[in-house]
Amino acid sequence: MLRRDLLKGAALAATLPAGPGLLSRPALAAGGGVLKFVPQADVTVTDPVMTTAYITRHHALMVWDQLYGLDDKLIPQPQMVEGHTVEDDGKLWTFRLREGLKFHDGEPVRGRDCIASIRRWAARDTLGQALMGRVAEMAAPKDRVFTIRLTRPYGLMLETLGKLGPPALVIMPERLANTDPFKPITEMIGSGPYRWKADERIVGARVVYERNPDYVPRQGRAEHASGPKIVNFDRVEWHVMPDPGTAVAALGNGEVDWWENPPNDLMPVLKSNRNVVLERVVTTGGMGTGVFNHLHAPFNNPAIRRAVLMASSQSDFMTAAAGTDPSMSQAGVGIFAPDTPMASTAALELVKEPRNIEAARKALKEAGYNGERVVLMAASDNPLLAALGEVGRDLLTKIGMEVEYVVADWGTVVQRRASKEPPSRGGWNMFHTTWNGVDMLNPMVQQTLRANGDKAWFGWPDIPRIEELRTAWLEAPDLPSQQRIANDLQRAALEEVIYLPTGQYFIDSAWRSNIRDVVKGTFVFWNVKRA
Repeated sequence: MLRRDLLKGAALAATLPAGPGLLSRPALAAGGGVLKFVPQADVTVTDPVMTTAYITRHHALMVWDQLYGLDDKLIPQPQMVEGHTVEDDGKLWTFRLREGLKFHDGEPVRGRDCIASIRRWAARDTLGQALMGRVAEMAAPKDRVFTIRLTRPYGLMLETLGKLGPPALVIMPERLANTDPFKPITEMIGSGPYRWKADERIVGARVVYERNPDYVPRQGRAEHASGPKIVNFDRVEWHVMPDPGTAVAALGNGEVDWWENPPNDLMPVLKSNRNVVLERVVTTGGMGTGVFNHLHAPFNNPAIRRAVLMASSQSDFMTAAAGTDPSMSQAGVGIFAPDTPMASTAALELVKEPRNIEAARKALKEAGYNGERVVLMAASDNPLLAALGEVGRDLLTKIGMEVEYVVADWGTVVQRRASKEPPSRGGWNMFHTTWNGVDMLNPMVQQTLRANGDKAWFGWPDIPRIEELRTAWLEAPDLPSQQRIANDLQRAALEEVIYLPTGQYFIDSAWRSNIRDVVKGTFVFWNVKRA
């Protein structure tokens, strides 16, 4: 969706009268028993292992629970786990689960459920693969106990077991966790604070969750994904509204309580309503990535990827994504989240302004581009991704590429990006997506930096030098050593152009003024209440 369309929708929404019309209102008046939320997109993939889509992670944290949860300082804290011990020079870890943990079907959570869940998740995740490469044995000697014996010490054990993802490591019943990690589970049975209401699901329109009456919160303070998950609503309803004008009107009229990601263009309209609050939930911001398919021409050629990087302007991408307010975006950034320990200035000359379109066109020809069609996918129902897609199409066209622009809902993009087929047979060449800053902190949590071929994230890059550096970072003995390797990694990633870095942006969330105590860090639905 173009910025002018967003503004048109905002102007229309501002003229709409208050009162019912978009959603029925009685549920909101029933003692605050229902929270109505407008998500960034529909939940088309419900298995948390099958995708890195953030909307699926939001869904996962409703239904399932985690062994450890990240606090506000991004330090893993015990969640389902009561505590752990470490023996044998760091090679034997023993974990004990809290009492009272039950799945939604009434079965207790057991150690063997945890082991099966770790194995299934690890097959799809970079940190999980790093852990399993060091595992000698996992066992569950008692119902509330499981052990992990390693072949050599692993310093990121708790960060791995508490990975927020995506995909997040969540614990499901053993019978579901034994499902092939490349095939979706068919039941949404977890032990988390909410239960999935499959009977009320309307694809493309509504997702419903009910409070889990058997959930036992842990003690402490709710921070990020850690602490007590206290549910204050009987139901949470997600109402999918691809049209921003509709969402503005619904929030302004009180027909919904909370809108996840309003486009920055609409902030003036929302700020003018005294019954609406704007606050930043994802405090680490977001980072844009243009994802290349390394399997097929033309982007299997690094020289062609370098030509695209030569012409790309992070300022253009971020203005489209976040608007003209300079406080809402940052250009000239590398592959790690700015102002975090691994952030680096290495090779930033490759991404900074000014850009040279003519030089890029010449480099593209010299690289051997022969007019191959480039299938660029874009999401129609996510204004931010739609804006990035428009800038991406303009960029590729300007340097002389033949672009087939495929616009579909985000769920369809998520499904198509899993295809390794050539673009002519339903595959693709490129798409744009974004990541929370917390998922771009280091080489092991960053999905788009994996370069191990078939085991890599979508796009499947195979760049041994990057994999060597990622392994070296994992084995590094201290922070200075990690930072030196991160410098080398950023240089290699930008020189090989493993993906197109498009900058950092910030987006505020919007909710009704009677909504209180929203947890910051990621989108979760515990702790929040109605005043």
